[in-house]
Amino acid sequence: MRRILLAVFAVLLAASVAVPLKAQGAPPQVSGDQPYTVEYYYKCQWGHQAEFLQLFLKNHFPLLKKIQGTGRILSVKIESPTIHTSEELRWDYRVTIRYKNSTVATTANPTKKPSSRSYGRTRKRTRRKNSGGLRFCSAH
Repeated sequence: MRRILLAVFAVLLAASVAVPLKAQGAPPQVSGDQPYTVEYYYKCQWGHQAEFLQLFLKNHFPLLKKIQGTGRILSVKIESPTIHTSEELRWDYRVTIRYKNSTVATTANPTKKPSSRSYGRTRKRTRRKNSGGLRFCSAH
């Protein structure tokens, strides 16, 4: 009787552990013409959140808006948490980008011509000005 009870308990325990494992996995595949959402989480060093946001809005956000103007991105949203969490789970900013479809999100823009000359000048100027804008991020 004791062995049977132990066996039943072992089967129930194994089944209860297997159900959550089965639920985890790759997200369901959607068709190629459905919107595709990507979230980026930024964790800043204490006391530098406002500085990071200022640099992000100045340097990165205009580029995202420019891409949105081409139709590749449907929406861009920046959020900060409303509740406090533990240090391991803490994030300061979440940037949610909603692309037209998964192909657009994972491939380069084929219509854009490379302009390395202006990019190099802009990059050098930005580096001098900000001296590494992500220096305030502890994780991203």
